[in-house]
Amino acid sequence: MKRNMSQFSPNEPLPVIWAISGHRLIDVFRQVAPDMEGRASISIIHRGYEEALSEIELRSERHHCDVIVAAGSHGAYLRRNLPHPVALVKVGGSDLLAALCKARQLSDRIAILMLKRIPPELQRFADLFSLPLVLRSYETAEEARHCLRQLANDGIQVVVGPGQVADLADEVGLTGVLVYSAESVQTAFDDAIEMAAAQRAEKSRRTQLDSILYHLGDGVVAVDMDAHIVMANPAAEQLTGKPIRAALGKPFGDVLPALHLRHVITSGTPELGAVEELAGKSIVVDRVPLFDEGKQTGAILALHGSNRLELAVSKLRAHTHRRSQVAKYRLDDMVSASPAMRRVIAQSKVFAQHSDAGILIHGESGTGKELLAQGIHNASRRARNPFIAINCGAFTETLLESELFGYDEGAFTGARKQGKAGLFEAADGGTLFLDEIGEMPLPLQTRLLRALQEKEIMRVGSVDPLPINVRAVAATHRDLASMVASGQFREDLFYRLNILRVDVPPLRERPEDIEVLVRKLVPAALARTGLDSLCSEVLAAVQPVMRQYAWPGNVRELENAVERLTMICLATGSAIRPSEMSELLDQAMQRQRNPEVSATEAATMRKRRPRASREEAGRVLEDCQGDHREAARRLGVSRTTLWRWLTQG
Repeated sequence: MKRNMSQFSPNEPLPVIWAISGHRLIDVFRQVAPDMEGRASISIIHRGYEEALSEIELRSERHHCDVIVAAGSHGAYLRRNLPHPVALVKVGGSDLLAALCKARQLSDRIAILMLKRIPPELQRFADLFSLPLVLRSYETAEEARHCLRQLANDGIQVVVGPGQVADLADEVGLTGVLVYSAESVQTAFDDAIEMAAAQRAEKSRRTQLDSILYHLGDGVVAVDMDAHIVMANPAAEQLTGKPIRAALGKPFGDVLPALHLRHVITSGTPELGAVEELAGKSIVVDRVPLFDEGKQTGAILALHGSNRLELAVSKLRAHTHRRSQVAKYRLDDMVSASPAMRRVIAQSKVFAQHSDAGILIHGESGTGKELLAQGIHNASRRARNPFIAINCGAFTETLLESELFGYDEGAFTGARKQGKAGLFEAADGGTLFLDEIGEMPLPLQTRLLRALQEKEIMRVGSVDPLPINVRAVAATHRDLASMVASGQFREDLFYRLNILRVDVPPLRERPEDIEVLVRKLVPAALARTGLDSLCSEVLAAVQPVMRQYAWPGNVRELENAVERLTMICLATGSAIRPSEMSELLDQAMQRQRNPEVSATEAATMRKRRPRASREEAGRVLEDCQGDHREAARRLGVSRTTLWRWLTQG
């Protein structure tokens, strides 16, 4: 019966099997071979031992062989002396029974002579059925011949054994019965086909692995447990300057003495990220033990050129930077209770969804121009691509130029070896937000104008233009038209940026938004500090005051005021009063009107306050058992002032 076996694809040639025997097993080979048609190409060679080796060597010069099939001592001999895999014809229980039945028909004086040993189960079988069998074993052909002569002298007439024994039995006047059956030969052929399939799969895997290693940019050298080189790829030779592949089989230390491997082989533990100096250059080295089925079989040396690593790190940083620039806010996230702000949001949605032209956002500081720019980006078809923002007033001219356009290797002293991509490249396919565009130096405005007009940029130090696909959204609190008239801003750039315009009204002109913002920001701030229970009381106290305030710092100032009032509530353990809120906003207004008051002057004012009053505040608070409201009443100051005395003392 044929076994379920590994199959070859229709396009693959059939496995080539050479069935070899110098004895009567050759007849069984010839009997079974036709049944293998379509599964294997079988050649039968009637040779034994040295003659078989010579014939195989001669044929191998002209023909390919996948697996050899042989039996007994002859098969063991071929296995020791050939590079080919050898499938052995093995004796099974049914083979012995069939051979014994055939021998019993010839005589009842039967012996079994087997190579090396008699299977114990055969002895038990003979004892169980009281069979008059003589069981013998042999090691060499001469020993088998001597044993057969003894059996003949003892009256044995039929001998069961492998092909050599059967032939020798005939020579000494006995009748030899071959122990191998057609079934055992069929099984050996099946084994040979499976071995050929496994061999081809392994060869294919090795070819693929060799191809990968050959084209790998990193160097790889493999050694066995004796630290002899078994494999190396071209990159390893390029990095080390040594002909490693010509030294296969040689000790690793003789070829690359500077890159030791002995500790990894003896300890079985990896050593990663070592930096070695070799041939005047730095190489990053990984030493890793190699295991096969849990047993260490050698080690692998991986070599990484420092330039490749630097380039990879640079690209990874650029990719991480690119991924991190994500627009977080949407237009619907912006507070727009007032008609004026609703018009701004509606206008921005139209610009985002139906045009790809540049947009200029104008508005006072703190009105949320960048949030609006992020919302426009997320509402546009570029939403899946990067949103990159840069403050044009935060850099010097030279630094801003390199940030926007990038630079090539060697563009200036201190430039990275591989150069650096600019923000235009990082924003490719997306939106570049140019905040405080009115602060951009005039010379750089010319480069920006060309990039927007030609849709290409050149890195600093390069002569090769790079195409870009970027939507520019600019923002400013300055009057660019007046700057154009005074020669402070390029007129052509102004018109390029001012294709679409969004004017964000200040917070004082949209009081409806103040109430909505307060109801949104105050509960969130109190919740962050665990003061949720004070929310209603705080809102009742601060909303009337905040509606009357002008908010020169717009939404940003409102957010800061909410943060400060929350800290006051946290310090006092109770809700802020309207008078305290008014004082807090009055102080902010005073700082707004008198920006020249420095931190040093403020510190001087604090020093003028008598120290005794601070100590007295602590004692009064203690007398009031920590009640800030009562302590402030007794001192005749607001709780805000009390809190400042206690925290700034």
